[in-house]
Amino acid sequence: MFWSFRAAAARISGSRKQIAPERRAQNAVAAATLADTGQLNIPVAQLGPSDLIGRDVIERGRYLARQDLWTQLSAEMHAADAAREAAPGGLPIADLLAFGARSDVVLAAEHALTDGKAISDYDLLGGIAELENELREHPDDPMIGLVVALAHVDLAWAWRGTAWETTLPPLHRSRCAAHFDRAAAILPNCRRAAPNSPAVAAADCALLAGQRKAQARVADQYEKLIALDPRNHRHMRAMGSHLLPRWFGSYQELELQALRNAAQTQDIWGAGGYTWVQFDAIALDEEACARVDVEYFIEGLRDIVQRQSDQQTINLLAAYCAITLQNGLGLDERADLARTQIGEAADWLIRDHLTELHPLIWAHAADGFNNSVRINSPERFAARGQRDALRAISNLLRDELGSGKSVTFTPNGLQFTHQ
Repeated sequence: MFWSFRAAAARISGSRKQIAPERRAQNAVAAATLADTGQLNIPVAQLGPSDLIGRDVIERGRYLARQDLWTQLSAEMHAADAAREAAPGGLPIADLLAFGARSDVVLAAEHALTDGKAISDYDLLGGIAELENELREHPDDPMIGLVVALAHVDLAWAWRGTAWETTLPPLHRSRCAAHFDRAAAILPNCRRAAPNSPAVAAADCALLAGQRKAQARVADQYEKLIALDPRNHRHMRAMGSHLLPRWFGSYQELELQALRNAAQTQDIWGAGGYTWVQFDAIALDEEACARVDVEYFIEGLRDIVQRQSDQQTINLLAAYCAITLQNGLGLDERADLARTQIGEAADWLIRDHLTELHPLIWAHAADGFNNSVRINSPERFAARGQRDALRAISNLLRDELGSGKSVTFTPNGLQFTHQ
């Protein structure tokens, strides 16, 4: 979902302190001992230049906006969008540049709205007015239009906040609606100027969440986005979430669109297109989990691994099966069966494919990959992820560890030695 990207991008743009836990873990090996018998040893992922791409791109977008280099910003967004460039984890580079460019305006407004002190219209409208001036100076540039439209979407959610809709003050409700309306007025020009832009298509999908129209053609919008950028699994996961009954769809439509997506992306993901659409939906909704085609979902997991076997993906899938899905156990008997069966895939994912640990992925898995979760202490958050991962991995290898073997993860697979 769009606001998940928004929160994820905000975290990436944080201080260097936020990435320190994995930086300090360079060349380290995490170890866990089971019942004073066997020992588990697994390398902790080093933080390399590729891991900093997202933060650096956001800073680049912020710098270009602050220097009024909007033509340069547009050119870089165009190039990244056309090349479907993405940071590790799938966040599109064009979206990250756009977030950086509007971040000063949006973050200032969010601060004003949460500060609890008296605020003036200038505090909240001055920044967006400056962005609107840039749009007037570049009326035919879809990337600049996209930045302004997304700023309005962000401001709409800032006014919306976390209150129940029935308790939302009238001013907040009207401002929220006004920002969504303005974004909806800007995006058609962007669409006409850049009909094959995934960034613009993603913004159209983001706008759906604010409009909440009963007949919103959510699947059609997401199908267009996925067709433009089929290698990015984030679009598929967002579609599945938005097809739950709590948003725009139904359980029948979720299953249908998951199957359609698998067919349409067969050459890229195999059955993985089904798995990606169901991925977050079944973690969020017990009925969706109870209805999922478990056999096909697991086939999709295997196809994803066959096609994208980098350690970030392996950690994501393993943590999802071992942690995320298991969080809901006990809430629904039928869903429990599916959770347990899919959870068993963690065994072959870890034994056959895992070579290093990414603690932050496991920490996010415990929160259901909810990007809106506030992280007060990145160090404790990463440490919690490492503990959860070691506990889950030790549990899977309990027979070997319990027999006194030392289990070491290597690039060539598991090594077992007697202590």
